[in-house]
Amino acid sequence: MEPSKVYFTDFRTKVFGDSIQCKLERLIKKAGMLDIDFNNKFVAIKIHFGEPGNLAFLRPNYARTVVDLIKQQGGKPFLTDCNTLYVGGRKNALEHMEAAYMNGFSPFSTNCHLIIADGLKGTDDIEVPVNGEYVKNAKIGRAIMDADIIISLNHFKGHEQAGFGGALKNLGMGCGSRAGKMEMHSDEKPHVIPEKCIVCGMCSKACAHNAQTIVDGKTFIDHDKCVGCGRCIGVCPTDAIAQGADTTAARLNYKIAEYAKAVIQNRPNFHINIVRDVTPNCDCHSENDASLIPNVGMFASFDPVAIDVACADAVNQQPLLSNTWLTDLPTRDHEDHFIGAHPNTDWHTQVEHGEKIGIGSRNYELIFVK
Repeated sequence: MEPSKVYFTDFRTKVFGDSIQCKLERLIKKAGMLDIDFNNKFVAIKIHFGEPGNLAFLRPNYARTVVDLIKQQGGKPFLTDCNTLYVGGRKNALEHMEAAYMNGFSPFSTNCHLIIADGLKGTDDIEVPVNGEYVKNAKIGRAIMDADIIISLNHFKGHEQAGFGGALKNLGMGCGSRAGKMEMHSDEKPHVIPEKCIVCGMCSKACAHNAQTIVDGKTFIDHDKCVGCGRCIGVCPTDAIAQGADTTAARLNYKIAEYAKAVIQNRPNFHINIVRDVTPNCDCHSENDASLIPNVGMFASFDPVAIDVACADAVNQQPLLSNTWLTDLPTRDHEDHFIGAHPNTDWHTQVEHGEKIGIGSRNYELIFVK
């Protein structure tokens, strides 16, 4: 089996007037995105608009470059995402759109409209047959499934449950409706590590399902109420809330891969990963920590598995920056920056399962584009 082609360019702009947006355009042209027939087709560009307060999300300028190219080919692009499970600024379509506008994603900046794919309350979805080991019918936001073509535009960074967030995570978890997200998280029941808990109440404030309670000066998680979204893990200041066994973390990644398959199967798809501001946690947080490593560059491919593996390899080849999440924790394994940041995760399970179910290959050829 031949390796999948993954195209890469760095952030250097050595020639006067050669911007990063120009380099992104050259990259995706070289990677073959324009070989797709866009003429008169609806094109869903799946992107994360960023939780209000977070400043690590992708600037809308990246989206503008992709949108303009698609429109030049006669396509009808729109930016899209689905609503969240947890308390925050994107749990319904009105607040989600306000968050997107606040973060710069307007029709004036991106040259296209945005649609929250699972509707006003996150209930507008389509059940897509997958017949996987873990998911039989994926619940995907309707507007995403109504599109003719899917493009994923991804901020590649760490994640407290999946290990990292790239193309597969943006497609799988990101395209799931609220019911779909609950299905993916349903095996993930976090627990409290009592000796680390300072009973600050941050987890209770972040939980949309009132699963955390404080009794006799101790924090408890009611697993009958908990949907496993992991928001409490991300907000805990002392790492006192952990995932279940490693098998459940792997199971989440298996479901993400199968949901990603539901999104991309039977229609043209293309993927762009921007590897900069590689923070330890997802852009779903209302804050972001410092980047763990120097900015790397931009990647593009028709293979969502290969592009994620290429990005993970590139990140792990980088030196750690000082005064970051990882340098604050010298006892953690730094050979793999993602597992070092979140020892209970293993990103390999996501890409391994993606390869197993036939949506891509972990074997890739990296091609540099000037």
